[in-house]
Amino acid sequence: MIKNVHTRDLGVPAGQFVDRIQELWPPAWGKQEFDRPLGVGADGGHGPIRYRCTEYEPGKSITFAFSSGEGTHTLSASGTVLTHELIGHFNPKSRLRWALVIRWLHDACIEDLLDACERAAGREPAVPARWSPWVRLVRRSFGLLSRRPASV
Repeated sequence: MIKNVHTRDLGVPAGQFVDRIQELWPPAWGKQEFDRPLGVGADGGHGPIRYRCTEYEPGKSITFAFSSGEGTHTLSASGTVLTHELIGHFNPKSRLRWALVIRWLHDACIEDLLDACERAAGREPAVPARWSPWVRLVRRSFGLLSRRPASV
């Protein structure tokens, strides 16, 4: 099992940011879209990553299950802290892809999301996320933007 956790203290109640995940989703990572309004049963994702909303408590948490059946990711709020947690039950091939490529892209994407949430909370991140040379290289090799849009 793989567990990957990112947290950010936003300095304001974090629940509203769970509900604004689509609005604040970093555009460099592909628009987050669903087949219906965000809620249990909504199918969608961003870019090639597909998932379904399996749990949603407005202002508290939202959980998505990967369409591949290999895990979940949850965005939750507790006080002023916003947490993203990925739990992966990957097969050996997916585990290798995770270790070499996906983990790095995932971490960069989630840190960009948390930066966007912090900015929406009214403050600039103390240490804004930066893409590593590896993330830029992998994105370039997949034909994605090599740099963030100016607004991110």
